[in-house]
Amino acid sequence: MARFSISCIAAIVATTPAIAETPRELLTTAAFQTQDKAKALALVGQAISASEKILASRPNDHEATLQRGVAIGYRAKLTRSRSDARASLDIFEALAARDAKDAEAQMVIAGWHLDAIDQLGSFMARTVLGAKAQTGEVALARAVSLGGQRAFFSGLAAMMQIRLDSDNVAKARKLAEAAATAQSPTPLDALMKRNAVAILPALRASNGKAAAALAKKLLPFGTLRS
Repeated sequence: MARFSISCIAAIVATTPAIAETPRELLTTAAFQTQDKAKALALVGQAISASEKILASRPNDHEATLQRGVAIGYRAKLTRSRSDARASLDIFEALAARDAKDAEAQMVIAGWHLDAIDQLGSFMARTVLGAKAQTGEVALARAVSLGGQRAFFSGLAAMMQIRLDSDNVAKARKLAEAAATAQSPTPLDALMKRNAVAILPALRASNGKAAAALAKKLLPFGTLRS
């Protein structure tokens, strides 16, 4: 079975205020506050269980559906499972089909495609998973457009963009500049704003490689130990 990892599809997990022990909170902790792989995987498992418990009584719950998809995507990264990756994309695409204006759904679709390319390279990502840079970039642009003035969307997009193409400094800088002045209504908006500000010096100096290297560390699981 083909193996790969996904690092970024689920930064979306905390675009709204987290409540302790909710699936969103568990995934936020796993992605941004945990360096130990076993601990991160345990938290992801808890998030899947919690999401499925909610869905058992409310099958159409958007939040639980999204977080279950994100958690499965995280598990794909941590266990390098192709089947989990495909399952998570199915969930994200169903959410996008349900609501074409769902910024979160667009962001996780963007992350799915662009993370696969980052991990496998364009040819292997397309061959093994059907991941496409163009699809990811279109979804990323939609997420930023639909996300309005939220720092989460432009900040995450800036990091994903410079990671994808370290030569396209101008595009990433525009997104990071927008995030630096955008609204931060939630803790993760504030985090993405700080991250955007962190990569801005390198972007302003036209040092795309340095900005990309830092962006990788600031994205979910960027400092996870093997």
